[in-house]
Amino acid sequence: MTNQVAKITVLSGDYIGPEIMKAGLAVLKAVSQDQFHYQIDEHPFGGAGIDQFGVPLPDETLSSAKQSDAVLLAAIGGPKWDDAPNRPEKGLLQIRQELNLFANIRPTSIRAAMQRYSPIKQVEPVNFVIVRELTSGIYFGKPREIDDTHAIDTMRYTVEEIRRVARVAFEMAMKRKRHVTMVDKANVLATSNLWRRVVAEVAADFPEVHYDTSYVDAAAMKIISAPEQFDVILTENMFGDILSDEAAEITGSLGTIPSMSRGTDGPALYEPIHGSAPDIAGKGIANPLSMINSVAMMLAHTFDRSDLADQISQSVDAVIDSGTVTPDLGGNATTNQVTNAIIQQIYERRHNYVENDVR
Repeated sequence: MTNQVAKITVLSGDYIGPEIMKAGLAVLKAVSQDQFHYQIDEHPFGGAGIDQFGVPLPDETLSSAKQSDAVLLAAIGGPKWDDAPNRPEKGLLQIRQELNLFANIRPTSIRAAMQRYSPIKQVEPVNFVIVRELTSGIYFGKPREIDDTHAIDTMRYTVEEIRRVARVAFEMAMKRKRHVTMVDKANVLATSNLWRRVVAEVAADFPEVHYDTSYVDAAAMKIISAPEQFDVILTENMFGDILSDEAAEITGSLGTIPSMSRGTDGPALYEPIHGSAPDIAGKGIANPLSMINSVAMMLAHTFDRSDLADQISQSVDAVIDSGTVTPDLGGNATTNQVTNAIIQQIYERRHNYVENDVR
């Protein structure tokens, strides 16, 4: 980022989207104070874009996103627009393509504060990321058709599409435990065989990184039985979609997990992995942690402010430890109560740091 004042495009979206975005921005304001300067440019997106402009990705929204340093997205979609000619989710596919966001990155860690909520027995520390190709594969391949007697979906990948996302995975591994596992179905799929050839070529450029492969069914089992063996999982679009949701579940709650979508140039997009939860919208009980963690991820990855991101993460853990959690985690706290508790932790930690520094 070259601007002295960071520009962040905010897309609050639909149903609980505005509620959790409000929480995320409140935490961003609290942790920033005089240490990080930014401006917010908020625009309609998804169902809100359809309501105001007839399309899920209005031109002004896209223009703002392209000119920003980062994009924060809450959640979109819901039953209100199920029969719309352009569904809200189409806007998400469009903005990924327009910003060339070809790599989706989802962290999976079972922190001490969340251990009690995890459905697996943790023996070794669990901390890995899934790097998923985001703009190609079976979700975008053509021909695509359906009639009364048959349906066709096409899985298609090019060498360059594989190479660019592979480099993201290996570069990330260099900053972690230096281990990449490529997940595929090479015993069945031609596209997987192409992935193996291209990723092996990329791996040769990173001799410090241990590289291995796994069939997707085996990887799915290992995420449950031995997740500590993974560092960076690299995979194609559909497998990544499925595995990242499975991986999120072992952390204890989908309501806590952030994600990042990025390309080689331009802004990255940060968002929770969950949907817009129409059933609890307006009740004040939506879990804000995934949005707040998305803010922390943005600070660390786009703005190189891991110090501020760590303040948020430590404050989130402290609030979870205290039992101040929303109903999805078995508590009775409201969205605002959880958010305010995190902000209070940020202020207390900063005050204690200043006091100790003075002494």
